[in-house]
Amino acid sequence: MAKYEIEIKTLLGKEDAKQDLIRKMKKTDPEFRRLSKNNQLNHYFAGSNINELYEKVEAFLPNDRKSIMKEIIEAGNEFSVRTRKKDSDVYLVIKASVDEGTSENTVSRLEFEEKIDLTLDEIDSLILEVGYTYQAKWSRERSEYTYKKMNVCIDKNAGYGYVAEFEKVIDDEKKIPQAKSEIKRFMEELGLEELPQDRLGRMFDHYNKNWEKYYGTNKTFTIK
Repeated sequence: MAKYEIEIKTLLGKEDAKQDLIRKMKKTDPEFRRLSKNNQLNHYFAGSNINELYEKVEAFLPNDRKSIMKEIIEAGNEFSVRTRKKDSDVYLVIKASVDEGTSENTVSRLEFEEKIDLTLDEIDSLILEVGYTYQAKWSRERSEYTYKKMNVCIDKNAGYGYVAEFEKVIDDEKKIPQAKSEIKRFMEELGLEELPQDRLGRMFDHYNKNWEKYYGTNKTFTIK
């Protein structure tokens, strides 16, 4: 069954804002803890050949995951195709929007993420072969936490600086409004504001046009 990813971002920017958020989460949730820490390379692709892509990568997917990817393709209305290297592991990531945002930046998405027994260059090549092109390459350091039974990722992103993502994953589309409300309530309790979709879109566009200046660096920019 496909999973719905409900994710709301807040822009922290600097290291001190990150540390302040961690202190607040520790104080308000005795079960708060870090789950993982890793370095990532994320490659985003532009294109619309999602069915051709499925045919290209099908042989590299476990049988039970093939049907999940097909379900997302049938249910989604806009797709974001990505590859990810997380430490030494490589993943194929497909995200499909199910609300008013885009598949790259939105609150509610169907998500498919599968570890692939290929190198990052090899899986990228398969995607490029069916007509996709590179949109941008991103690098980040990610720490993942559990907070009040939801996932919180704090990323140090090239270009953006520190960003926190509050996420719930559900398997019932009818529960999307409830999940959104719960995330927003927890964020308000922590004194956080949602990063508006229009500002996030402007940041995303600026990065895409200039990603070679930022990829693999600690350089950041500010877009209002």
